[in-house]
Amino acid sequence: MASSSDATASPGSTPEPPESGSAAEGSPERRGRVRLRRAAVMAVPATAIAAGLAIMTAQGALGVQFAISGMPFTVTATELDGTGFEQFGALDNMADDSPNAGDTGGQVLVVTSAIKNATLTKLCQAVDLGGTNLVITAGGGKDKVTATDLTTDSTELSGDAAFGKIEIGNDASTLNKARVQGPKGVFSQQADTVHIDNLNQTNYATTAAVFKLPGLKLRFSDKGCPQ
Repeated sequence: MASSSDATASPGSTPEPPESGSAAEGSPERRGRVRLRRAAVMAVPATAIAAGLAIMTAQGALGVQFAISGMPFTVTATELDGTGFEQFGALDNMADDSPNAGDTGGQVLVVTSAIKNATLTKLCQAVDLGGTNLVITAGGGKDKVTATDLTTDSTELSGDAAFGKIEIGNDASTLNKARVQGPKGVFSQQADTVHIDNLNQTNYATTAAVFKLPGLKLRFSDKGCPQ
């Protein structure tokens, strides 16, 4: 339920051009072509908190650097509790020439959220495969889903949220509530605790150092997660 961009990279740094391959003496040097991908990360508006800015996310503790598939998936939970919450804008990248790139250039602007320790009730994750959905559920019994160093990259987030000791407007490179830091100069927020009822996310990536899913069920269905 990660960010493929490197959130700790120094802004403004320029990659070194690749070395030219072996060539006969006196041959003109071939210059490597360097593709620079620059995009302004979207600030997470403070007003979004009142609407229920959500939760789990993607890029940090595990240094997520995989290429995303470009297929969004839905995550819902009736309740989420977390300690050590952080959130900032980021950019995810698909594999080169991904068939899911469309007109995006292979990049997706996301909100990266990180929670040091999270507990979720009645977790559901679903991905639309075109005519059918792959659905995963867990934590519907007495034992809840638990995660350590949970991160998610989302394009849509909703729910009824409450934060404890929240800080809004931090530089993302200075975050210290979870094991994640974003790019310098990027708007961010963090809190000691987060509680969200009726969580609903559209995600492109998720990672966790430890992810425990009691009562795990995986199935194909003509319906996705309950909204």
